[in-house]
Amino acid sequence: MPASSDDTPRILFMGTPHFAVPSLRALVAAGLTPVAVVTAPDRKRGRGQKTSATAVKEAALELGIETIIQPEEVKDPAFADQIRHLQPDVIVVVAFRILPEAVFEAARLGSFNLHGSLLPAYRGAAPINRAIMAGDTETGVTTFFLKKKVDTGNIIMKRSMPIGPDETAGEVHDRMMELGADVVVETTRAILQGAARAQAQDDSQASPAPKIFREDCAIDWRADATHIHNLIRGVSPVPGAFTSWSGKQFKIYRSRLGNSSVSAIPGAIIQTEPDLEVATGRGSLILDEVQIEGRQRMQARDFVNGHRPETGSILGGN
Repeated sequence: MPASSDDTPRILFMGTPHFAVPSLRALVAAGLTPVAVVTAPDRKRGRGQKTSATAVKEAALELGIETIIQPEEVKDPAFADQIRHLQPDVIVVVAFRILPEAVFEAARLGSFNLHGSLLPAYRGAAPINRAIMAGDTETGVTTFFLKKKVDTGNIIMKRSMPIGPDETAGEVHDRMMELGADVVVETTRAILQGAARAQAQDDSQASPAPKIFREDCAIDWRADATHIHNLIRGVSPVPGAFTSWSGKQFKIYRSRLGNSSVSAIPGAIIQTEPDLEVATGRGSLILDEVQIEGRQRMQARDFVNGHRPETGSILGGN
């Protein structure tokens, strides 16, 4: 049943990284300020190992939200007791951990998650990366009611967005978190008003989006240019696609498709002027932004000027 019109809805927000911050801000701006925020514990981060709060905690404090819960272990029964004590009408989850049933079932009207794909496509930890790596031209966001099996709950809302041909995962991420914020507000309102019409997912159309590991980011220059280009932008800026040059790790963050008719040894640098161009198993790739081990990210032009790679030298070959 919908929340009483005489009562302020009790919304609980759960999230940790920057991706979740626009959703939290949008809820507050819409007059749906959470009674509490749940986020990861403060951790030591960076080279100086200074203790710092999560992006969501910093935003919550700025927004004047006083109750902030930072569980070390979401499966701890004491955490579930805390959530039940808050008597939430709705639990909103954006980029948080996998929750046990004892937690997400505590919401009177239901708990929902914002996922970075058009479910049931790309269920899993890395939906943005995997969509770009696959060469998709469209992605989007989905809100769905939580159930025990991850990313399988009934769908409440979907919104699509295009993926540009040279767009990186980082760029899609930043656009998606703004789109997602709007959908989070719409979904929360629909649930509170009793207007959410959730539909079951078609499991036969599901595809996985597993976590990205280092080995996923290694460039095989024998692949065709389009495949390598999609890998580069799909893992940019982190963890970053890599190869080697002159015995050092060589990361590539931005590229463009080059000459489709090039025929040369895969990984061979075929020109450095006006662009740094590399042969692949089929066609060539123009490198725009790179990082040689021990140095900062730089434009490929600066790499060429500073390191003078020779035409014919092989990336990944030493």
